[in-house]
Amino acid sequence: MSTCELRAHHALCVRFFQGKGYSEAFVNNMTALIGALRGTDPLLTLRGAPDPLCGSCPHNRDGVCDSSDKVARYDAAVLRLLSLPDGASLRWSELSARVWERVLAPGKLNEVCGDCQWYPICSRAAVE
Repeated sequence: MSTCELRAHHALCVRFFQGKGYSEAFVNNMTALIGALRGTDPLLTLRGAPDPLCGSCPHNRDGVCDSSDKVARYDAAVLRLLSLPDGASLRWSELSARVWERVLAPGKLNEVCGDCQWYPICSRAAVE
């Protein structure tokens, strides 16, 4: 993988993924994407729109997220905290470092996605 589009808030999801998810297809897709991110350090274009992970999510209804307002809020919060515009491009390693420095280290995860069903898992992992 040399380039990829990624929802901005998925930079957090990828970081905290523990092999659990909505379905086997979702888990397999997430696992493959994480392997590619860590293995090739691709150039990512951050979007506030569906990405390859969304394709296997049960909230995806014919290309439209049934939780679109909530995930749009998550995407906007991540982009704001990272001081990046929608459509910004950067390598996975740089994105991961920015997420740590600007979201996780200052304790702002709850500000981004505190109402997410996966937040309890991620918030425990964020302090480990």
